[in-house]
Amino acid sequence: MIRLGISGYGNLGRGVEAAVMHNPDIELKIIFTRRDPASITPITKGVKVEKAENAAAYKDEIDVLILCGGSATDLPVQTPQFAAMFNVVDSFDTHANIPAHFEEVDGAAKKSGKLALISCGWDPGMFSIARVYGDSVLPGGATYTFWGKGVSQGHSDAIRRVEGVVDARQYTVPVQAALDAVRSGKNPELSTREKHTRECYVVVEEGADKARIEKEIKEMPNYFADYDTTVNFISQEELNAKHKGIPHGGFVIRSGKTGADYEFNNVVEYSLKLDSNPAFTSSVLVAYARAVSRMSNEGKTGCVTVLDIPPAYLSAKSGEELRKIML
Repeated sequence: MIRLGISGYGNLGRGVEAAVMHNPDIELKIIFTRRDPASITPITKGVKVEKAENAAAYKDEIDVLILCGGSATDLPVQTPQFAAMFNVVDSFDTHANIPAHFEEVDGAAKKSGKLALISCGWDPGMFSIARVYGDSVLPGGATYTFWGKGVSQGHSDAIRRVEGVVDARQYTVPVQAALDAVRSGKNPELSTREKHTRECYVVVEEGADKARIEKEIKEMPNYFADYDTTVNFISQEELNAKHKGIPHGGFVIRSGKTGADYEFNNVVEYSLKLDSNPAFTSSVLVAYARAVSRMSNEGKTGCVTVLDIPPAYLSAKSGEELRKIML
């Protein structure tokens, strides 16, 4: 049995616990939290809940620790910190900062003799693998990534920070014309604005200046300024009724040519349609925790990404089973 720990018990942490229930070779042993442990009731019987500050006392009781904090402020600190004690898996998803995060975690994990997997999930993660496969097999071409339609939790949080906003959901939506052009094999050059739009559903305080709020959202750098953005003001009741879930998904498309004179067109597409973004991400994290445990047992240390892990290491099936059923 692989002994698993969870750090953080929000949407992602609860999703990891649920995913473990469907993996009979993995056992959840402990949940670390910054909250009062007494306020958390795991659905798995016998699981300990402990303050995160006491994690070091359990370093011999866990094979892999899955970190379920946020990428903005939690994981840049927590992943190197916990990699000094445990084999870890995180879902750090700030793409531009992945190289720096890798170097920080790699140093901590090599020093402790542990193995750390960063940026695991569906993007970065499964989509990253699809991009590498497409680029490798079709070197003469272009790769396109579309996200949505789905709720962006980070962008929704950014809207909620605007003065006068009570609650909000933001959907990222692919532009259909851009998708169609890519799928046709035309290899178009697309700007950020041409690939996605953003739809915002916003609840505001009574008497709030809606015009100011809409302007502030649409002009927000790094979030909305580069996109065609629609802001819809609705009631809390409507938000709860129609926008309660966290669906997401998207497409990775590689369009390229083969043949001596590049005479043959090819389009390879990988897509996801998810009822729950955190529930799916959690399932990916658990599968990769299995791989981290196996690689650690083989003596691997330092930091890795999903691009460094053989697919067979993810599966509970034996190599013989995989060759017979999957190959």
